[in-house]
Amino acid sequence: MKSLFQHSFASFRKGGSVINYEDCLFSPTQIIKRHQIMSSEMLPAFIESSNVERKQSLSEDQEKSQKPRLGEDKEKSQKPRLGEQFEPISKRQMKKLIKQKQWEEQRELRKQKRKEKRKRKQLERQCQLESNLDGNDRKRIRRDVVHSTLRLIIDCSFDSLMVLKDIKKLHKQIQRCYAENRRALHPVQFYLTSHGGQLKKNMDENDKGWVNWKDIHIKPEHYSEFIKKEDLIYLTSDSPNVLKELDESKAYVIGGLVDHNHHKGLTYKQASDHGIDHAQLPLGNFVKMNSRKVLAINHVFEIILEYLETRDWQEAFFTILPQRKGAVPTDKACESSSHDLKSARIEDGLDSDSSEEDNSRNELESPHEEEKQDKENSSETTVNSIPH
Repeated sequence: MKSLFQHSFASFRKGGSVINYEDCLFSPTQIIKRHQIMSSEMLPAFIESSNVERKQSLSEDQEKSQKPRLGEDKEKSQKPRLGEQFEPISKRQMKKLIKQKQWEEQRELRKQKRKEKRKRKQLERQCQLESNLDGNDRKRIRRDVVHSTLRLIIDCSFDSLMVLKDIKKLHKQIQRCYAENRRALHPVQFYLTSHGGQLKKNMDENDKGWVNWKDIHIKPEHYSEFIKKEDLIYLTSDSPNVLKELDESKAYVIGGLVDHNHHKGLTYKQASDHGIDHAQLPLGNFVKMNSRKVLAINHVFEIILEYLETRDWQEAFFTILPQRKGAVPTDKACESSSHDLKSARIEDGLDSDSSEEDNSRNELESPHEEEKQDKENSSETTVNSIPH
């Protein structure tokens, strides 16, 4: 029996459990009972493991089945539907497509045109350089430049007296002075002194290229530290002295102050306190203005540059002064004033003549009135003399 059970039940499976070798020692009925007990104990664990395996196999099968489906979906999304193939394109889209196509077709043509334009400009430049017919040619003008020995200084020591808005205006006026001096036929020795504070900060923020400026001396020191007092002349409209000519051996100082007339006479006071010679431009001798005689920094700078070129104050003033100043030559102003005086005199003469006529009329009328009064008096006396 033992050998039989060993061979017959060694590999016997029932209900998912394997019959062990020990089971062969018992009778078949005992084996079946024992097997049922063991199978009932192991059944839940076996069911759980089988369920897990089934789930894993199902998930793998789903993934495999989904991969080709995703690819098919992409292909379907890429392929237009039957209805979409025949959707009409709007006129605007058609125009855009046509323009894009034309742009791509004409790319080579545009390149060729640009090359031709470059060649044409090069030829024009060569012709201008050879003929020198163009009087405004900057290269030809720069050859005729004669540098003046006159020193022109903008004093920037009034930084603390200005608000940021005025500092920005001062910066723009300095830029204008620099540009005009670079273009001038007789450029001066340009100095910018006491450079620092708000002005330097504004220039660093808004005009970083100022560090590369040429033909200008920008110094943080005061002008009195490196120029002799005897050579200095402070230009101020409050000075009683009037310039007749410019001495190119001197250094002329312009006050770098934009204050809208808040600090009257400040530059004149500073010059007199430091013992520096001062003067004003001969504006009143040649020009009569509706506004005050105080000029902007760049206007004073440009007038001096123009005078160095023309040696004529009147021409320099009327070339630079803006129209809003209402500048009129003093000769015309005198003529207009004399004409006004004559017209006033004529009006006064007419008034006097009319008054004389009125007086004569009164004189003529007075004897007639006297005669009338005499007659009335005589009639009254006769009436009184008749007896009643």
